[in-house]
Amino acid sequence: MRYLILPPRKYVRYLRMAAWNAAFIISGLLVVAIVGEVYLRLANPFIEWSIPYRFVDGVGRIREPNAEVRYSNWLLDHWNVSRANSLGFLDREPVSADRAAEGCHIAFIGDSFVDAMDSDIADKFHVLLEEMAARELPHLAITTQAYGIYGTGQINQLPLYDEYARRLNPKLVMLVFFLNDFADNSPALYSLGNGADPDHLPYMSAQRDAGGELRLRPPDPEYERFMLPRFPKAWHESAWERLVLASYLAKWLDLKQRWAVERVNAIGAGMIGPIETDPQIAAWADMIAERSCCTLLLKDWQPAIWWSVDRQFMEERLPPVLEEALEYTEFGVEQFKRRADRDGVNLAILAATEYMGRRGDPQLDRLSAIAEARGIPVVSDYDYVVRRGYAAGDGLWGSIGHWNVVGHRWAAEAVLEWLKANQDVCE
Repeated sequence: MRYLILPPRKYVRYLRMAAWNAAFIISGLLVVAIVGEVYLRLANPFIEWSIPYRFVDGVGRIREPNAEVRYSNWLLDHWNVSRANSLGFLDREPVSADRAAEGCHIAFIGDSFVDAMDSDIADKFHVLLEEMAARELPHLAITTQAYGIYGTGQINQLPLYDEYARRLNPKLVMLVFFLNDFADNSPALYSLGNGADPDHLPYMSAQRDAGGELRLRPPDPEYERFMLPRFPKAWHESAWERLVLASYLAKWLDLKQRWAVERVNAIGAGMIGPIETDPQIAAWADMIAERSCCTLLLKDWQPAIWWSVDRQFMEERLPPVLEEALEYTEFGVEQFKRRADRDGVNLAILAATEYMGRRGDPQLDRLSAIAEARGIPVVSDYDYVVRRGYAAGDGLWGSIGHWNVVGHRWAAEAVLEWLKANQDVCE
């Protein structure tokens, strides 16, 4: 037993060594934290997003005109500072009506791919398209304008044509369609992704009348009063969030962790089947299922991580709520088609991102079926990328899946190629 008891002097020496080791480790971590904080503060222009919004009757929640917009994914990829134009869109000022009438004016309408807060305005696909067309199709005198609202579908975007794009009498309106548009067109799925009440939405939406027909419903200016309740946050989460708001390094670490979790979930959803249910979405689904509109819709639907709702459209067989989302999407496209026919405007769809159209993914087929039934051409960004031999995925911000500088250029090239073969859309 005497060999198990350390002599007092040796015992003190071990404690002293442990204390010095701990001090070195803590000092090293402190130095790393200080250096990291200083570096991030010098390298990055801001720590908080600034995206000023206002509510416009008949249109919904839209960006404040002439406002400065600061946006980043906080992962050292992009830190963008842009200024909205006088209409509230992240684009140049609209061209004059005379200039639009003299040539081929194209209006692009869509969600975050058109809004593109993570890209400089000069690098956006529609601006690049205008520059490319000036060199390669000068006789068409192409001008472009972008009207985008983050997180919206075609039904939500109808007022963007009615209130803004239509003023310039475009020759061509191109809807930019991303895979989450199916869900954004559905009031139930939009609510599950955003915590909004399906009966009080911040954008134009649709609802069924007594006869089961879909009818447009204007945005609700008081939608914030009806937001679905969120789970209260624990005190330690709030303390960490306070640190995240104050420290650039904490912000970077927090987003790195969130991005890593999302990547793991993406692999799980795409490779090994269902992933863990999001408890917040599950609670919202239970609340919405109590509504008469949604009781049957949410039957046999398993709520999952919020973004994977969109991924569920990759399945061949869809639960009722996703099937209805396809009906809403068809309704939204039909509404655009009716407006285009009424105004003598050509209508086309750009299927955005380089992976919407991969073999085995039925989403592009579903969109194409909706468009072809109405004689609307579809330009596939994925098809163009594959034909040119580009590496799919290189044109996207890895952390968020939007077009990066390369992706915007590829999208512009895809549309330009289509315009060369379909110059009659400018007549």
